[in-house]
Amino acid sequence: YYTSIPGSCNFETQDQEWTTVCGLTQDPSDDFDWDISNSAVTGQMGPDTDHTPGKGQHFLYVNSSAQKEGNRARIITTNLFPASLGVCRVRFCFWMFASRQTGVLKVYTAQEHGMDILMWSSSRNEENKW
Repeated sequence: YYTSIPGSCNFETQDQEWTTVCGLTQDPSDDFDWDISNSAVTGQMGPDTDHTPGKGQHFLYVNSSAQKEGNRARIITTNLFPASLGVCRVRFCFWMFASRQTGVLKVYTAQEHGMDILMWSSSRNEENKW
């Protein structure tokens, strides 16, 4: 569900339609997709809980075990956010501790005319936490 912050989502949706509920879409031109789950499904390869306090337990993940190096899974915001300087912020939690073969998580901004600008990236966490 959404909070009062535009674009905010905790992935605790009843109908599993997280892309619609959270205002996100799978990139149709990528190689594989993000999915929603919890630690009971992801098991040893995932975190014990999600990042939120309380009863939240769902998070997005990619199963990269069947992928080749260079494959990409991309989600895109369906809402356009106005260009700004120091006004818009992206905040998210991530967990990338499972394997030395974990890929790279990257955050881009997409310009109006199609150019993507890399804003942040991480290859893996050194600690087993969000």
